[in-house]
Amino acid sequence: MQHILDAILSGTATSEDYAALDVPDHYRAVTVHKDEVDMFAGLPAQEKDPRRSLHVEDVPTPELGPGEALVAVMASAINYNTVWTSIFEPVSTFGFLERYGRTSPLAKRHDLPYHVIGSDLAGVVLRTGPGVHAWKPGDEVVAHCLSVELERPEGHNDTMMDPEQRIWGFETNFGGLAELALVKANQLMPKPGHLTWEEAASPGLVNSTAYRQLISRNGAGLKLGDTVLIWGASGGLGSYATQLALAAGATPVCVVSSAEKADICRAMGAELVIDRKAEDFRFWKDETTQDPREWKRFGTRIRELTGGRDVDIVFEHPGRETFGASVYVARRGGTIVTCASTSGFWHEYDNRYLWMNLKRIVGSHFANYREAWEANDLIARGLIHPTLSRSYPLEQTGQATYDVHRNLHQGKVGVLALAPQEGLGVRDPELRARHEQEINRFRNV
Repeated sequence: MQHILDAILSGTATSEDYAALDVPDHYRAVTVHKDEVDMFAGLPAQEKDPRRSLHVEDVPTPELGPGEALVAVMASAINYNTVWTSIFEPVSTFGFLERYGRTSPLAKRHDLPYHVIGSDLAGVVLRTGPGVHAWKPGDEVVAHCLSVELERPEGHNDTMMDPEQRIWGFETNFGGLAELALVKANQLMPKPGHLTWEEAASPGLVNSTAYRQLISRNGAGLKLGDTVLIWGASGGLGSYATQLALAAGATPVCVVSSAEKADICRAMGAELVIDRKAEDFRFWKDETTQDPREWKRFGTRIRELTGGRDVDIVFEHPGRETFGASVYVARRGGTIVTCASTSGFWHEYDNRYLWMNLKRIVGSHFANYREAWEANDLIARGLIHPTLSRSYPLEQTGQATYDVHRNLHQGKVGVLALAPQEGLGVRDPELRARHEQEINRFRNV
């Protein structure tokens, strides 16, 4: 791999130089093993330790197929789907790989006894397969995580509706937490030139998810003047939702769980913040019973902050713990847009507050190529900034994932793959200089 890294670090290698580089037959990758899917059997989710299940090992370089690209990965990042994969919840991802493997002879490559995980990357194209014309060796890229086949008509209005839509690195193999990654060419986007490798890798999944969920007509369709409640507003997903709301001329009401996280939201420019721990909001009396009085107290607190306004949009991703409150506090005719459900997938709410007040629930899942491209363009133009708090070397991906699993992090947690250190990869120092203060402020998230 050193010859590949040398070419990248030189900054002068041409497309022809990259095309002439030998691609190794093995590379280092973060994996889970199929024969270990029961290793946490009987343990509560919070006691399942990704440091035990994630391995860093050499794996064979996969065959490059039509419409695909092989990318040298400089940096990647941790998402909550990394946590799910590492603790084999809600199901083992090997079921995804088995089903994908049955769809075609080419997809059979993905059905292996190990799973190379990771749904973010920033790096350099090394090879492209037949039929790829928009990208060439040497292109510096980031990747979004939507993998689609587009052999059915349903996906041609919104590719997220493709019946064979999958999340790369979670429901497919050869993901971004590795020295090399296999992606479809229509996952690629230009790397923002003013960012380092680790900064550029970190927004991919969460920024695109927040963009579709909050801004796109496929999500909540946020507009100028809206008031939006953002759960977990200092975290990997919420920090981008907060930035998007502010940039769009909306008013975010940021919900966090500590004074430190409240300060992070204020540093991003948000003025209305609720520290749910300090104000002791408890939406569940016990494991099976919610407390509607707490929904009402929460709604009262929101109106105190907004001058009497209920929120137009609720940006929902915690799921079970908060969903009843979310449905209650949305304004009459408002929208609850939901994804992820990191606190649990089974949602309970009082439907009277939904149907009698003409509210709507919108399910949102990642983003199509155009939405991901537009979200990346906002990053490239310096309108939205990465919220990267810390980067780990590839060997410590287990610890990085553990931190996200136990909510010990802020913003996004990055992983250096081929990059030997942080701070490399800036190609547009002028744009960097214009936004240095903001970039550093958001990196301190």
